[in-house]
Amino acid sequence: MELKIKNKKIGKNNPTFVIAEGGINHNGSVKIAKKLILKAAEIGSDAIKFQTFTASDLTSTKSKYYKIFKKLELNESQFGEISDFAKNHNIIFLSTPFSENAVDILDKLKVPVFKIASGDLTHIPLIKYASSKNKPMIISTGMGTIEEVNDAVKAIKSQKNNKIAIMHSVSAYPTPHNESNLKAILTLQNNFEVPIGYSDNGNNLLIPLIAVSIGAKIIEKHFTLSKKMKGPDHELSANPKEFKEMISKIKMIEESLGDGKKQCQQSEFENMIQSRRSITTNVKIPKNIKIEQSMISIKRPATGIEPKFINSVIGKITKKAIGKDESVEWKNIK
Repeated sequence: MELKIKNKKIGKNNPTFVIAEGGINHNGSVKIAKKLILKAAEIGSDAIKFQTFTASDLTSTKSKYYKIFKKLELNESQFGEISDFAKNHNIIFLSTPFSENAVDILDKLKVPVFKIASGDLTHIPLIKYASSKNKPMIISTGMGTIEEVNDAVKAIKSQKNNKIAIMHSVSAYPTPHNESNLKAILTLQNNFEVPIGYSDNGNNLLIPLIAVSIGAKIIEKHFTLSKKMKGPDHELSANPKEFKEMISKIKMIEESLGDGKKQCQQSEFENMIQSRRSITTNVKIPKNIKIEQSMISIKRPATGIEPKFINSVIGKITKKAIGKDESVEWKNIK
């Protein structure tokens, strides 16, 4: 099954859809958000994604994270400004809604897809509300079980929305490489006929590349201007140089995977002729002579009849003289 986001097709043999997860790395600043957009577009990301929330919608005032989230809020007007900025720089603008109000804000901005965070995998009311807007849904599944993923998918489909992609993820910041559990991508592929991706929360560029090699069709990775910036996610995020390298290697992986057909490649063709063998004469064989086994052997290059037909060649009559150490061709025997 394919999913379409703007002019990008996701799934099957389409290129990996790469999301630069700006998240809260704008530090509450529209200026920094715009710099993230510019860099993400410059290095070839398909989309830049932020997070739309108010601290009071997201967490209790008693939470130790309330003050942090309060400092990182952007209002509706600011999201409109950065959305327009992204459109003007030819990169898809996305943001994760953390409330029904956030869904409405993003719907007004005409975001092409709703991305549900791992923490809201079990927030079925939010998933249903976002799904009711009839946009594609991307669901992250960190901390989740296959049963919880199935519940989320059912919630989307209950709104007559079948445009779904699922992201394997591990909600540890940063994720230890030995807990990335990338084989879960295969489990999701086997259980759901939708594009499967990987949302990376680690600080290792190798892990998302492995995810692509086993079939992830969407890669989302935290993105920052600098790991030295203040904020909870900057240190585990990829900087522009790292992100660009990741995109380049994803393309190399896609090219390396090929189409799966077992056949001679263009670069092998000349080597195939020189390395394989064909039926070759040991002596000069005049015209109208019956070929005997002692007259032929199997040698390189493969410019004549394949070795598997040697028993068919023995006993044939030559139509013309064949010189010593020449390949025997079908057109020269009868």
